Amino acid sequence: MAYFKVHFLGCGSACPTLFHQPSCQVVEYRDRLYMVDCGEGAQTQMRRMRLKFSRLGHIFISHLHGDHFLGLPGLLSTLSLLQVSGSVTIHIFKEGAELIKTIMSAVCRDTSFEIKYDIISPEGGETVYEDNNLIITTFPLYHRVPCVGYLFREKPKSRHLNSQMLDFYKVPVKDRPLIREGADFITEDGLTVANERLTRPADPALSYAYCSDTAYNPRVAVSVKGVDTLYHEATYLAEYETKASARGHSTARQAAMTAAAAGARRLVMGHYSKRYEDTGAFEAEASEIFPNSIAATEGMTIEMI
Repeated sequence: MAYFKVHFLGCGSACPTLFHQPSCQVVEYRDRLYMVDCGEGAQTQMRRMRLKFSRLGHIFISHLHGDHFLGLPGLLSTLSLLQVSGSVTIHIFKEGAELIKTIMSAVCRDTSFEIKYDIISPEGGETVYEDNNLIITTFPLYHRVPCVGYLFREKPKSRHLNSQMLDFYKVPVKDRPLIREGADFITEDGLTVANERLTRPADPALSYAYCSDTAYNPRVAVSVKGVDTLYHEATYLAEYETKASARGHSTARQAAMTAAAAGARRLVMGHYSKRYEDTGAFEAEASEIFPNSIAATEGMTIEMI
């Protein structure tokens, strides 16, 4: 069972259609849920995908266009109706926090849980969440209004212990945590046993980047250099590149250019304009530049690689 995956709840742009919902994703990491953007219909999609509301502790908002946060009041109200306890932290710009507070004071004044607001900088470049295994940072995007992306990155992992070699050298249990972190072992006879003889290499630390609304800009690739899986908006196909630029959006081709420049292993696209019903053309266009390209659809779940 994968411990790091992304669920796609909404893959459309500003206007909901019969084919796509507004932007919303849920990153699942070690049984915790982290929502990224919260367009209308987010809570319904969570139910469809059987994502437990009680596991949701953090919501990250990229910018203050309605298709990225108007699902928040309804979701928060439902969490309270379900008597969810504890707290939910909303990572959002100052203006957004004030707006949500005003709305919640009218529609759901008293919640069963604490709503915390982490005021983030529209400039990006800060750590907004960190625990023992995961760190989440922001980076700037280039839209018509202040907008940030989110980079989910695992911390380096410990090496795997080689039990046969540990037993052979009679390594005490108390010394094994340090050996997992790379320490050598000195036997009672004074022999130094290199860590490489006692362990196997650690699993790679995985990463996921969420690039919400943004015009094509080479600086995005710099911000997510080396990421494993890149989500990048692709509102239009290349024939509408001029319109995309004017509206602060990207094409599928430009998303692929960013993935290639970043050295990503996989590209996932979304935020399609309402003019498109079939996403196959997005995959075809992006794959000409970056072969491992996927057009996301509602209900899709991918595992980090």
